[in-house]
Amino acid sequence: MTRARPTWLNVLLLAASAVVFVTFVSLGTWQVKRLAWKIDLIAQVESRAFGAPVDAPLGDAPAYLNVAVTGAYVQGTTLRIKAVTDIGPGSWVMTPFRTDTQTLWVNRGFVPTRSTPTDWTTPNTPLTIAGLVRLSVPDGTWLEKNDPASNRWFSADLDAMSEYADLTTNTAYYVDAAHRGAPAAFPRGGMTKLTFRNTHLSYAITWYAMAALLAAGIGYVIWDQSRKSRRED
Repeated sequence: MTRARPTWLNVLLLAASAVVFVTFVSLGTWQVKRLAWKIDLIAQVESRAFGAPVDAPLGDAPAYLNVAVTGAYVQGTTLRIKAVTDIGPGSWVMTPFRTDTQTLWVNRGFVPTRSTPTDWTTPNTPLTIAGLVRLSVPDGTWLEKNDPASNRWFSADLDAMSEYADLTTNTAYYVDAAHRGAPAAFPRGGMTKLTFRNTHLSYAITWYAMAALLAAGIGYVIWDQSRKSRRED
């Protein structure tokens, strides 16, 4: 005859299972809230990015806002930021742009690794640029850090870039310019990615499913113990 577990042990196991169950449900609920936040974020971004361009504001601006600036590029001050895109490895071409009211950095687009400034020139006449607001990314990437002393850049760290270029800017963002010129021309603008990973629903379902399986397992164990107790009686 199998010796029954002590009552205190059954209570302890039941309490631990209840804690795990509540944790699973809480995680599922948190993912549902994150899902609502992500859906709202995507809607906001699409509204900004695909709306009519507005004048680039001074100071701050929300990410992916569609803006337009009129002025001219600052000649002789172009930096390249390492990039890997759908069309291969290369760099983003970053050039300061000066208007009547502000100076800000513009990402003119992507150029392949082996390209040189002779392959693409910086316009020296006034022009209007449309593009999307992007925020500064300090320091570099997780794997590669910016090295201003060697003019090696892996992220658009606006403060460090302006200091390196001895440039005074008065905006906390840069502009990802729309493409200009022939479709195959470089720099290739208009390559801002507007897709956002959204797996919160699948995570929520996973946590709730685990909670349901745990509850079913607990229910089965309780039923089985009760059945054995009735047999022994």
